[in-house]
Amino acid sequence: MSIVLTRFARTRLFPRDARRNAIQDCTPEAFERRLNEEAPLRVLEGYAPFCRLHVHRNWTSTRCLTVPITERNRHLLRSAYEARTREELAVLVRWFEGVEPPVAGYLLPILYSRAQLEKEGSPIDADWGVVGCLYTAEPEEIPMAPITLLRNALGVEEGGSGVPLDRDAYRRAVEFWEHNANWRP
Repeated sequence: MSIVLTRFARTRLFPRDARRNAIQDCTPEAFERRLNEEAPLRVLEGYAPFCRLHVHRNWTSTRCLTVPITERNRHLLRSAYEARTREELAVLVRWFEGVEPPVAGYLLPILYSRAQLEKEGSPIDADWGVVGCLYTAEPEEIPMAPITLLRNALGVEEGGSGVPLDRDAYRRAVEFWEHNANWRP
């Protein structure tokens, strides 16, 4: 099985500005090589048949992706309308500023099959393409943001995957994201 970083993931996980909430202490090439050479601790089924998550112990200083919202840090939440790419419509997002999450225990690369990436207009020369990565304390997937579930249901023309909305998964996502938020340096 071969794995490559997609262009979408490369710019989000390894940005030019080397921001602290991206993958640390690792080049895109070294990350890709490690995923191809090291067997994952576990393989998790994704939200659709074309999606898998590989669980790896964190070999970097990358910090957890999310922070629990508490009364002590709620005042540090920020929000804005943002788009992930120039082609996508902006959506409301929120994040913490001024928090220091712990170093993640695990990295969970999110993989899409070659066929799905072809369907989405992002062909690859491998069996699987990395489209994102979760940085977590535990070797478990965190729910997709509710807006990602909605975008996926809208279809590939709106930056999604074309997977119909799963109402139960949406409710679980709302429950998680009601009590957690991403962070930015």
